[in-house]
Amino acid sequence: MNQIKDKIAIVTGVSRLKGIGAAICKELAETGYHIFFTYWTEYDKQMPWNIHVEEPLKLKEELLRKGVKVSCMELDLTQSDAPEQLINIVSEQLGVPDILINNAAYSTNNDFSNVTAEILDKHYLVNVRATTLLSSLFAQRFDKKSGGRIVNITSGQFQGPMPGELAYATTKGAVDALTITLSAELAPLGITVNAINPGPTDTGWMTDEIKTQLQPLFPFGRIGEPKDVAKTIKFLVSEDADWITGQVIHAEGGFKR
Repeated sequence: MNQIKDKIAIVTGVSRLKGIGAAICKELAETGYHIFFTYWTEYDKQMPWNIHVEEPLKLKEELLRKGVKVSCMELDLTQSDAPEQLINIVSEQLGVPDILINNAAYSTNNDFSNVTAEILDKHYLVNVRATTLLSSLFAQRFDKKSGGRIVNITSGQFQGPMPGELAYATTKGAVDALTITLSAELAPLGITVNAINPGPTDTGWMTDEIKTQLQPLFPFGRIGEPKDVAKTIKFLVSEDADWITGQVIHAEGGFKR
């Protein structure tokens, strides 16, 4: 616990209690990190899984019970000033952050036959622009000699094709490239940069039919859960992972495409 005393973690895209973002917050809070998370309910309302508007505040209450400091805000990452706004508010409320988890993502189903400029732009603004700018500002404000951590969430775009998710796959592929280059730039500042591909994860979007199709593709006989991702991230942000950077880690339980 002494190694992480007063360390502050930002986690973006934490709207739903069943989501990966919420699992990350819980795992880090249980370990002793202070948490600042963002959410954007308007996006989740448009998605098939929907959301109850009180979910982010319920999560905040749960995290506070773990004995750490917790703040949160609703933030539209498609806005150009959102990254700077976030870093400023975190610094004011909790202090200079040590950890950044770029979990927020924009994702819709589309392919070559119906993709449009508007669809591409929405994916780019969240998945690429916000992730890049937020990571850059995080590094610019980081004022310690070591221990900085950035973890991006990707989706295994280079493990195989993702038909029907053209805009998402294209922009998430850019996150892999960002991770590798940014890791080289930030190593002299004592910041590691890695990405995690969690594979198909049951966050509430899977129908019974989808689960039946996917389960045989996992050698362990079960589908990935949000906690699986969160535990991997807990390791990557720890002192034990200070020699790991520039990696895209496929923590997907041996999923066979």
